[in-house]
Amino acid sequence: MKIHVDVVSVEGEIFSGSASIVYAPAEMGEIGIMPRHAPLLTRLKPGNLRIHDENDVEEQVFVSGGLLEIQPHLITVMADTAERAEDIDEAEAEKAKERAEQAVSEAEGEVDIEQAQAALTEAAARLEMVRKIRSGH
Repeated sequence: MKIHVDVVSVEGEIFSGSASIVYAPAEMGEIGIMPRHAPLLTRLKPGNLRIHDENDVEEQVFVSGGLLEIQPHLITVMADTAERAEDIDEAEAEKAKERAEQAVSEAEGEVDIEQAQAALTEAAARLEMVRKIRSGH
């Protein structure tokens, strides 16, 4: 049994295909989605979207946030931004995290601090994902 998965962002389609199970970084925590899952609409937090195809080959996509819609035979991920794991440059991810940390330390005012912390959360999640993949975990 399988479920169709579409992952899109403003840049375009990132993934479209069938899966046996999908793990998504929902706002309330990581959720596993299998065929015939109950309908659900939830926000995503920055993190790793893992899609297992029917041969149990795992596709990993970093999402910066967005919406996840689940229907019994269809999962739609509308990501703010999304990148396939193999396209993420670890050195650039490390630099982005350092820039975000500096922005947090220099932020003044509630709005600046919130924006800087959101950027840091996204950068840290991207870096953590790429390091896990590179180390084989």
